[in-house]
Amino acid sequence: MLPLSLSGGEPVRRVLAVGCHADDIEIGCGGTLLTLTRASRDLEVTWVVLAARDEREREARTSAEAFLASAARPQIEIHGFRDSFLPYDGGQVKEVFQDLAQRIDPQIVFTHTREDLHQDHRLACELTWNAFRNHVVLEYEVPKVDGDLGRPNAYVPLSAAVAEEKIDLLLQHFPSQAEKPWFDGETFRGLMRLRGMEAVAPERYAEAFVARKLALAP
Repeated sequence: MLPLSLSGGEPVRRVLAVGCHADDIEIGCGGTLLTLTRASRDLEVTWVVLAARDEREREARTSAEAFLASAARPQIEIHGFRDSFLPYDGGQVKEVFQDLAQRIDPQIVFTHTREDLHQDHRLACELTWNAFRNHVVLEYEVPKVDGDLGRPNAYVPLSAAVAEEKIDLLLQHFPSQAEKPWFDGETFRGLMRLRGMEAVAPERYAEAFVARKLALAP
């Protein structure tokens, strides 16, 4: 697989972020993307949401635009597959991933984790690995009532300011989720604080990922 340099080699310039639903990417790796877009002046981010229609599509697009405001070349793609039915539309969803693999060559791919209990999320992870076999794939986590948070092995420390900005943007851009008992600042801050504790993050916050395969180039 493509190596991740430890010697100051090629900087990160191309990133792919995949989410099944509006708000998945933001929850799972929004702070990391905010940090990356500000650290690299020429970063190209392809942001793909698979299942967002009507109001949720509008939320997904405006939120992506806000999170990618500092990206040099943002590309936002919103698909209209039916929420919770992605496995039943598997052939069409796979075509989306095949098309992505033909068009872009990301250095890092963010996607759902394989152990996620939501059927849409698991399919997205499977198809990500099918399409991007020679890439650095980082699987992010999305908290939910299923209680399926796993044991991540890769962490991105976040500044306290970025952690708070992530929360503010989530609450601002997804009013349709406001009535859900888990969708609030305490949930998002608590998870970032927990992962920050595990990572001994300098400013106490972090996002966590599963890195199943990683080639390091010393």
